[in-house]
Amino acid sequence: MTQPDLAALAGSSADLPFAGGIDLSELTGNEEEAVRLLTICNACRYCEGFCPVFPAMTRRLEFGKADVNFLANLCHNCGACLHSCQYASPHEFAVNVPKTFAKVRLETYSEFAWPRFLGALYRRNGTIVSLALAAGLSLFLILAVARNGSLSSSQDANFYTIFPHNLMVLLFAPIFLFAAFALAMGVRTFWRESPPGPASLPAAADAAARVLSLEHLDGGHGEGCNNESDRYTLARRNFHHFLFYGFLLCFAATSTATLYHYLLNWPAPYPLLSLPKIFGVTGGIGMLLGGSGLLWLNLRRDPDQCDVSQNGMDRGFILLLLLIAASGLALIPAKQTAWLPVVLCIHLGGVMALFATMPYGKFAHGIFRSAALLKWAIERRQPSKLKLSDD
Repeated sequence: MTQPDLAALAGSSADLPFAGGIDLSELTGNEEEAVRLLTICNACRYCEGFCPVFPAMTRRLEFGKADVNFLANLCHNCGACLHSCQYASPHEFAVNVPKTFAKVRLETYSEFAWPRFLGALYRRNGTIVSLALAAGLSLFLILAVARNGSLSSSQDANFYTIFPHNLMVLLFAPIFLFAAFALAMGVRTFWRESPPGPASLPAAADAAARVLSLEHLDGGHGEGCNNESDRYTLARRNFHHFLFYGFLLCFAATSTATLYHYLLNWPAPYPLLSLPKIFGVTGGIGMLLGGSGLLWLNLRRDPDQCDVSQNGMDRGFILLLLLIAASGLALIPAKQTAWLPVVLCIHLGGVMALFATMPYGKFAHGIFRSAALLKWAIERRQPSKLKLSDD
């Protein structure tokens, strides 16, 4: 490689002498930087076994906007490639894939948001916004209950004497359905940007297994990823598991209670050993453990391994989940006390804030990453278009 070529690798992707087959004019500054890094990585390939990003990268000789968005969302930000890279700073190439991909991911969330104009919320949905929304909604519910005269009365451990069941459905169903629809529309746009081909059951099962196991938070070697240093740790993967499965258990609690109410004609309250209570309590504990651990790791994270401008969004999401988990668990000892209406209003306000910000906050990263893993599971089962090996 000539000296001008090396200078191009250390400069802008627009200067790359072998990037003429794609239109770089449509790329943002972060996407241009990603193209530069991917060009270097594609020549080196030392990190090929770390995660799906690098095998997917080797199936491409050039990288357009759709390729960059796909690879950025396929990245799990484990940091392993940064600490293994011989071209990271202080080398003149200054390769930093985790930080660059984190910036690109935020742009994809904003670009694919539905409706499009709400994509700006990704950059504003920080700690203050999330918690202020939860506090505002909780206060609104408290004032509504107080005006109804039931704020300090005995509730006989029945939430529906504070908020009738039909009213709760009327409050939460539209927000949840809108959030689910908005996320689905965003993923639809992401998918259509670079369709990988027809899906298959083996590909779907492969992607689901990787999503449920958080396989790629092991650093590619099973020892874990990096956080505040180059030391490997499985803490981030374990805390993610607690939070992820805790959230799923809480969702299962709500779903089971809905089936009990409508199919079995068995309205709440439910005993402590019923499925809704078992799912809810274990899920709440899991969310508390996972959220607390991830918040601790986030506060200690090496700034070179992440986009520090997204810390507000990350921490706001974690704190909101912690508020929901803590207030949900607090409902059990609050029963038969005058504090029940207040605790319930705080819990419902937090849940409502989560639903409202779900399509425009950190929650979306799990949805887009799952879609990227499915794309990769489909693509890797197809012959390589490069025809350069036995792929």
